[in-house]
Amino acid sequence: MKRILFLTNYASPYRVRFFDELGKSAQVTVLYSDRRGQLTHRDEKWFEEGEGGFRGVQLSGAIGKGRRTLCCSVLRWLKRDYDAIIVAGYSSPTVILAMLWMRLLRIPFYMEIDGGLIRESSGLRYRIKRFLVRLPSGWLSSGSYPTEFLTHYGADPDRIVEYPFSSLFERDILADVPTREEKQALRRRLNIPEEKMILAVGQFIWRKGFDILLHAAKALPPEVGIYIVGGEATENYLTLRRELGLENVHFCGFRPKEQLTEFYRAADVFCLPTREDIWGLVVNEAMACGLPVVTTEQCVAGMELVEDGVNGYLVPIDDAQTLSDRLNRVLVSDMEAMGRASLRKIQGYTIENMVQAHLALVGERK
Repeated sequence: MKRILFLTNYASPYRVRFFDELGKSAQVTVLYSDRRGQLTHRDEKWFEEGEGGFRGVQLSGAIGKGRRTLCCSVLRWLKRDYDAIIVAGYSSPTVILAMLWMRLLRIPFYMEIDGGLIRESSGLRYRIKRFLVRLPSGWLSSGSYPTEFLTHYGADPDRIVEYPFSSLFERDILADVPTREEKQALRRRLNIPEEKMILAVGQFIWRKGFDILLHAAKALPPEVGIYIVGGEATENYLTLRRELGLENVHFCGFRPKEQLTEFYRAADVFCLPTREDIWGLVVNEAMACGLPVVTTEQCVAGMELVEDGVNGYLVPIDDAQTLSDRLNRVLVSDMEAMGRASLRKIQGYTIENMVQAHLALVGERK
């Protein structure tokens, strides 16, 4: 059985599911640089323990917190004993140290990115990023836009392997769009009284753009309920909802995976008004439940998976008027047809296929 070593920041649920599944076909060791208890931006209930299909190691001797954590203990793990070493990203001090060390010792390794957006940057910042991106001997990219990002910063396109980034197993993708009766039954269970329902999922942070969704809600019919599921709404969002008089906007707090799935299946449209998401797995999850998606031109999942007028729309960031226009357009369209288009587009984006793409690196693909 092949041996694979991963270096990442912390045990996010979608990664735990992937590592567990990969562990059925390979010996997987995962090194974590960040301690879970220090991640103040994540609700503790968000994490999953996994099924024990891999070995997880919390690196010791951490200096700093969050993305600035440096764990020099990573060096003792970087050996030629593995069939593949994969580092997630390139921006944390621990990952940078590991990459420089492996390059010095000529240990082959891959850089894996979940997404990427090319930004305007200064000459020095561009050169630093280009230096770091060029260190690996190969790259794993989640799609065409992330591949463009990697090549922009100097990666060899002939050594980039694309994989379907996902938090979903095959069983999580619906066979068909839920019927109107099924949606109504779910809404009764969830105490959703409105005739139509828009769902948004994410943390109440500026980057997610929920303030833009609230402004857009002013131009939506009052019989359309907007439900935002994620963390607890901060005072500025509560104040904005009150000032705008939005009685049809509901902040639902954190919900466990099973109940969140019910929200997806009960909804008519999914909206992610993000100002920037280098991927945005909630788009995958919404499409797997047969939803049209309205998101922005700075959401890589939307850029890869949403086709205007077919299964949703892409809108500019910070543009409440265009956002409300596209949401209204979906609400009066054939939403079932758009939902089925989402189901067709998301079929290949499964953890099982993600595993097979990684096994191909070590010659173990089934």
